[in-house]
Amino acid sequence: MPEPARQRADALKNREAILQVAHDALTESPDASLNSIAKRAGVGPGTLYRHFPTREALLLEVHQHSIDRLTHAVTKTLATQPPLEAFKSWFTTLTSYVRIKHGLGEALHSAAAQDVVSASWPPVTAAVQQLLDACVDAGEMRAGIDPVDVIMLLSCLWRTPDTPEGTAQVDRLLDLAIDGFRPNQL
Repeated sequence: MPEPARQRADALKNREAILQVAHDALTESPDASLNSIAKRAGVGPGTLYRHFPTREALLLEVHQHSIDRLTHAVTKTLATQPPLEAFKSWFTTLTSYVRIKHGLGEALHSAAAQDVVSASWPPVTAAVQQLLDACVDAGEMRAGIDPVDVIMLLSCLWRTPDTPEGTAQVDRLLDLAIDGFRPNQL
């Protein structure tokens, strides 16, 4: 019989593999089946259902997992890129995550889903504030910009098509918004 610690490590590894594969599969197609996700993750359907007993449970966890990864990535992004580039790349990544969420349509409209989506606002707002602070410190943006206003303004990004033209439009929209965030020049 395997040791309990080993079982837990394997279970965590399986859970992470399922979440990553589910993220990728749902990016490709919001209709990806749970069985196809289990197969791509290298686990049996029983393992997937043990971790995520319903499709909604998996979708909610993928959403939460994506938000957690995104918000925790701010510090690393700022350490590897100048603040303004970090701001742009972070919002580009957020755009892809939100597109996935919107592609799931009704799956994220239950009361439980709304609780999970609502719970993502504080960490996302804090991440945007961290990016804004770094940009202010670098002299790239003016102080006093509300992070919720930035999120609301830039929500237009995830309405762009997921095409090369849409990517170019995201870049243009980010540049327009950033121009408005710059320090006032007299």
